[in-house]
Amino acid sequence: MGYQYWKYETLHALCMEAFQKFGFTEGEANIIQDVLLTSDLFGIESHGMQRMVRYHKCIENGMIHVDAKPEVVFETPVSAVIDAHDGMGQVVGHAAMKLAIEKAKANGVGIVSVRNSNHYGIAGYYAKMAVDEGLMGFSCTNSEAIMVPTNGRLAMLGSNPIAMGMPAEPYNFLFDASTTVVTRGKLEIYNKLEKPLPQGWALDKDGHPSSNAPDVLLNINAKNGGGIMPLGGSSEVLGSHKGYGYGMMCEIFASILSMGATSNYCMQNGKGNICHGFMAINPAFFGDPDAIRAHFSKYLQELREAPKAEGQARIYTHGEKEVEAIADRRANGIPVNDNTMVEVLELCEYLNMDFSKYFGDYLPPKKGENVKASY
Repeated sequence: MGYQYWKYETLHALCMEAFQKFGFTEGEANIIQDVLLTSDLFGIESHGMQRMVRYHKCIENGMIHVDAKPEVVFETPVSAVIDAHDGMGQVVGHAAMKLAIEKAKANGVGIVSVRNSNHYGIAGYYAKMAVDEGLMGFSCTNSEAIMVPTNGRLAMLGSNPIAMGMPAEPYNFLFDASTTVVTRGKLEIYNKLEKPLPQGWALDKDGHPSSNAPDVLLNINAKNGGGIMPLGGSSEVLGSHKGYGYGMMCEIFASILSMGATSNYCMQNGKGNICHGFMAINPAFFGDPDAIRAHFSKYLQELREAPKAEGQARIYTHGEKEVEAIADRRANGIPVNDNTMVEVLELCEYLNMDFSKYFGDYLPPKKGENVKASY
């Protein structure tokens, strides 16, 4: 199983056609593909175009409503709650962060909580939306329960990522991380690659460490027990309770403030029930925004120039690797593994799209040739 490298423009055009075939408007398709391909450009394969098939299945089975109209059900000058009515997560997420940005520009801060949504991609995309407007940005989302709380053996929280960004020079600060050791998407990638999970990632149904990706994924789906460890592992010795607590912070901003479903009720009975949280903060309400940016940029540069550990040549600040990954993938192409290409081929056939229009004479390995297609 290998990787093929494709131009950004090729994948952009493919996603635009596919999501419009799903039933989205051109504008909605553009938002969805931008979230997915930003993830691929950042080097986060688990949340990139490999999710296309999963989203289509959710539309087909009625979990995602293409024609949903998100509704603001509570609002103040600095806050809002949106009911997504089972809409596409990227579409409602984009609208929610735009609303938070508008409130922050007018009143210093904007906080928006969303309920009854679906998977919205990488949290960092929405934090970056605020940063691109000169603001501080924050976003989080709950998800299907995959995190086993400290001292437990049943998944009760999602991966519950938290992202935060702030303008700086020469690189904006952008931190985006799950509050689990890894995301479910990483397990899906290891499953596709038929590789054992690294130790310290997952637990079996009895709460014991497991490296068996198919078994862990099966147990998560069946609610049998087990799942992914919080940041810090499965015990307090290395800080498991901290990852567990960060996951709870996410639940508060996403599902509790919105009166939506907590992670242990997501992805059940044909509904996504996923909740999101968004916040934008205007530095101008704290003083001269240019001076604040310069002050922050100075500290970030001091971090980069701090003494290095033996054998290490570089200290990164959050967001640096993403900038370099974008430049590399724009120049050399976005890697897509053969398993995903099998799914894309089958999706194109299902949607009556011309696969060769995008990928020429290339054909992915056939089923049975070390490939696990899921479509």
